Amino acid sequence: MKAKHWKVNPVYYIGVGIMAILFFTFHTVPFLKGVFYSFTDWKGFGDWNFVGLKNYGVVFSNKDILSAYFFTFKFALVSTILVNIVSLFLACGLSANVRFKSFLRGVYFLPYMLGMLIVGFVFNFIFGNLIPELGRAVKSDALSTNILGSSHAFWAIVFVTIWAGCAFDTLIYMAGLQAIDKEIYEAAALDGAIGWKRFIRVTFPLLAPSFTINMVLSVKSYLMVYDQIMAMTGGGPGKSTTSIAVMIYKQGLGHGQFAVQTANAVVLFIVVVVISVFQLRVLEKREEKVG
Repeated sequence: MKAKHWKVNPVYYIGVGIMAILFFTFHTVPFLKGVFYSFTDWKGFGDWNFVGLKNYGVVFSNKDILSAYFFTFKFALVSTILVNIVSLFLACGLSANVRFKSFLRGVYFLPYMLGMLIVGFVFNFIFGNLIPELGRAVKSDALSTNILGSSHAFWAIVFVTIWAGCAFDTLIYMAGLQAIDKEIYEAAALDGAIGWKRFIRVTFPLLAPSFTINMVLSVKSYLMVYDQIMAMTGGGPGKSTTSIAVMIYKQGLGHGQFAVQTANAVVLFIVVVVISVFQLRVLEKREEKVG
């Protein structure tokens, strides 16, 4: 009888409470400790002393760190643009009346289920063994070279990222396309908006919410890129494909720069938050204009 006086079942409060405690314990507390240690000279063990903003000064003056930021921004920009173009194209194709539509949707979504780390190791083997063997068989110098060990390693990582990442974006765009009323297309056809003109003036503007979601999530994810780089190049050749996350891991845990790279992680967090908020503000204004 007492349970009837609850507007919401107490079980939901218990479940949410447990998840909140776990999130705070394993996410928020380590994050706050990281922020604290970014103002110290702690090496990950032993004693430590406060050093103020010294570690942040190193972050903004170290050439290797700045180079990693440049690579990460370039990677995030290129990958975000290409993955959204490919995903939107696939979504439009899979939403049309094509044969084996359900099968194709499963095929395109498979890479997302495998996980980026596994996909990276698979393509590491393909680029490092299968393609060079094929190149030697057909006597092609271009194919005989492992692209991951060349100056074109950046584009190999971008290709794998798009191949694995477009599945989720395609799903979001397909959901947006299905939400568009068919009568809008019929009215647009009467006004002469067909083909490419219909896409530019009707479909794309109405996909504004889906576009906002994909842009924000893509940029956030690619600014923190780690798995595919570690699986494919390890940051090489040299340091040409070292992202911020890879540098934080390698330099922080392997080269005794724990405090400096902790400060680097805090800077990365701030960068991701600022860019995400900026994107939301700009894209939400676009949605309001469309609406």
